[in-house]
Amino acid sequence: MRALLSRRALLATSLAVPLAIPALRGTRAQGIGSRVSLLHLNDFHAKHDGQQPTGGTCREGRPCVGGSARLASGWSMLEAEARAEGRGVLRLDAGDQFTGSLYHTAHNGRTEAAVQRANRTHAMTLGNHEFDGGPQRLADYAALVDFPLLSANLDVSREPLLQGRIGSHAVFRHGEQRIGLIGLTTETTPEASSPGPTVAFTDAREAALRASAAIRAGGPATIVVLSHLGLVPDQRLAAAVPGIDLIVGGHSHTLLGNGLPEAEGSSPVMVDGPDRAVRIVQAGAYGRWLGRLDLDLAPDGRILAQGGRVLPVTPELAEDASVAALVAGYGKPLAELRARPVGQSPVALSNSECRKGECGLGNLVADAMLAAVPGAEVAVTNGGGLRAGLPQGQVSLGDVLEVLPFGNTLATLTIRGSDLRQALEIGLGRYAENGGGFAQVGGLRYGFDPAAPAGQRVRSVSVRDGDGYKPLDPERVYRVVTNNFTRRGGDGYTPFRDKALDSYDNGPPLEDVVAAYIRLEGASRSRLDGRIERR
Repeated sequence: MRALLSRRALLATSLAVPLAIPALRGTRAQGIGSRVSLLHLNDFHAKHDGQQPTGGTCREGRPCVGGSARLASGWSMLEAEARAEGRGVLRLDAGDQFTGSLYHTAHNGRTEAAVQRANRTHAMTLGNHEFDGGPQRLADYAALVDFPLLSANLDVSREPLLQGRIGSHAVFRHGEQRIGLIGLTTETTPEASSPGPTVAFTDAREAALRASAAIRAGGPATIVVLSHLGLVPDQRLAAAVPGIDLIVGGHSHTLLGNGLPEAEGSSPVMVDGPDRAVRIVQAGAYGRWLGRLDLDLAPDGRILAQGGRVLPVTPELAEDASVAALVAGYGKPLAELRARPVGQSPVALSNSECRKGECGLGNLVADAMLAAVPGAEVAVTNGGGLRAGLPQGQVSLGDVLEVLPFGNTLATLTIRGSDLRQALEIGLGRYAENGGGFAQVGGLRYGFDPAAPAGQRVRSVSVRDGDGYKPLDPERVYRVVTNNFTRRGGDGYTPFRDKALDSYDNGPPLEDVVAAYIRLEGASRSRLDGRIERR
């Protein structure tokens, strides 16, 4: 029977948790202390109904991938495979359960907690989006889950709501074998979310060192970092911090998987650490894949060998009936809101490339923002704020809310051209990490070189002038429309906060602006036109 954590255990900074694993079957190989499987998920973003492969909302008669009910079947299937081989199993979540669908917008984390409990999650690190609703929403969610929430580099000493609710690390046991999990959350969370002034994020490397030392003080252990830093920072962490055996990652939405056509690399990625080889795994995003990493461990905790696979969560995977019913219960009050039509889109608009270059969805949103503010010359919106795609054909208000789930408002400012160019540079600052700050624009064109040094990636900028474009004038003042998140410095857009000559953040809700634009056939007018060019 799975051992449930007591509330007292959850409140501890260092958590020791028995791992309920049946006795190993078969003959133990020479020198092997234990055989375990880590099942891992990351960046689910409340996609309980799944989505079309393009990112659009699931529709009857169209293929749909992911979804909580299929994920539940996937967890069970991978666990059954592992146990048939005599392996113990840990179910791990690398963060960002929050934000990305009406389920979260309406229920503030209650749906996510219920599904995670049903799926018997063992541990989760906090992602940046767990802070989108501030400390109160995260504290309410923490009270609903029965597994450790981890973040070793989170400082809540000034936030009573979260004190005692988030652990630095947890230790699971399989017989005499100790598996230590360390949680890490991206240090840029204050730029990419809304944690508030009472929550701070410390250096991830130093936090990992401290937590690793604390775990090893209790005896030999396999050190697993449950990371929400992104693949590139994970690689740097692995190369710099001794004692790490494995990183289960998230945040960059990177699919690592052997033989999968969408994969960006093999699984695991290997990095030479200061004292051992470090394995890194990550399973894409939105519940479209589940990872299984099999480990043969030496008695001292070192990894002797690994195997496993990444499972695509496709329509062929049967839905788990109990989880489907659970989701349906939370979804019932959303049906009327979802169904309200707002207009038509001639093509499906995906958000899959909106952090890398020009995308039709980004053009639509930026054009809608420009159209809503008479006198605005330039629109800038962060690609990471576009959380889903739009379907071809009829578009509902629910579809628009899936794309824009944050409740942002339209914001305006005036700013000098030199500072506007600096803001575009900042948007490219985490390009290699698939950062959410990538600028989708309207009324403006820019070219960039992602291989150039930081601060020199923007190669050209021009602003619409009648039927043509003129080069950006560094001394001229431009009227810019954006969203209140970036206007206040979110995703690193500090020039919008610190260099604005005037600003106003309390415009209409961004989803209302986009819905109104679609209603006026804006989706038919917005198209790819070369406004962003990679050079």
